[in-house]
Amino acid sequence: MRVTSKGQVTIPIEIRQQLDIQPESEVEFEVVGNVVHLRKSKSSGDRGKRVLARLLATPYVGPSTDQLMALTRGDG
Repeated sequence: MRVTSKGQVTIPIEIRQQLDIQPESEVEFEVVGNVVHLRKSKSSGDRGKRVLARLLATPYVGPSTDQLMALTRGDG
């Protein structure tokens, strides 16, 4: 397996399937001597919850629904 100029490698499909690594999954690396261990991050399932919490914590400063509807109808 070759490492790209960006330091990337492709995880073989058999390993991704065995560890249930999906696109956007988070993984962890651990170096033990001269061996690197790869494991699926335990917090992988919480990523969506963290993203949603961050979005909900951001105040909305745009136009109201009524203002948007008026613009859409050409009332504005």
